[in-house]
Amino acid sequence: MRTPCIVPLLAAGAIVVASFSSARAQTPAERGHYLVETIVDCGGCHTKRGSKGMEYAGGEEFNLPIAHSVSSNITPDKETGIGNWTDAQIITAIRTGTKVDGSVIGPPMPIELYNRMSDDDVRAIVAYLHTLKPIKNVPEKSTYKIPLHAMPPVQGVQAPPKSDKVAYGGYLAGPLGHCIECHTPQQGPQRDYQNQLGAGGFEFNIPGLGVFVSANITPDKETGIGTWTDDQVKNAITKGVRPDGTKLIQLMPFDAYAKMTPDDLNAIVAYLHSLKPVAHKVR
Repeated sequence: MRTPCIVPLLAAGAIVVASFSSARAQTPAERGHYLVETIVDCGGCHTKRGSKGMEYAGGEEFNLPIAHSVSSNITPDKETGIGNWTDAQIITAIRTGTKVDGSVIGPPMPIELYNRMSDDDVRAIVAYLHTLKPIKNVPEKSTYKIPLHAMPPVQGVQAPPKSDKVAYGGYLAGPLGHCIECHTPQQGPQRDYQNQLGAGGFEFNIPGLGVFVSANITPDKETGIGTWTDDQVKNAITKGVRPDGTKLIQLMPFDAYAKMTPDDLNAIVAYLHSLKPVAHKVR
């Protein structure tokens, strides 16, 4: 906080400076900090649960039908993290899944969605990752039962204008937050985005916590969120509370989502209301 000024003239000047400062454009690192700590929530996967002081150093485990996946160290440590990677190499890993050594990052890293992340936002995330505290940590290697495929390189990707609330909400819930990935069931090895986008039913097996199933977030009135008000949807996203007062399981990063701007939260709600209702009762 600013120290209160005694002289009225200086106080007035401080107000002008504060107003100018708040109106200035975000730096890439500031934008990246906002994205990483809220909607993208990189720490949700790249920080091992209960490991205080090891933020972003990897080691979180995911038991999937196709893999035992362990998140990598994305701190700028030069030996065990990404400290020796160039910006272009980090961007390639995020968008295509291809690491510096040529290996491919597998699920749950949502590279098919990150592939559509805008140029500005992926650069901002990289700028913020460079500011993290380097932590030496070598997580266990992931093992997969299926061949992994990288996404094609992309460039010139732009985010939808924020003035188009539904489109921008889709960008937040898709390429950035990958809400639609967690909340869309699989048909074989692929998510059924074509027919069951947002219909829930995807299972998560978290070591030490158990198996959880994602909810139907389409506006179906019987099995989804079709009867929920905007505020009720926001309470579920940011507080983990259903309209009936029951609590959602802390698998969604409610604390991170609670730090989103009101405009971003409103955009996500508008997008969810625009989805095709899918009748799919989730256990």
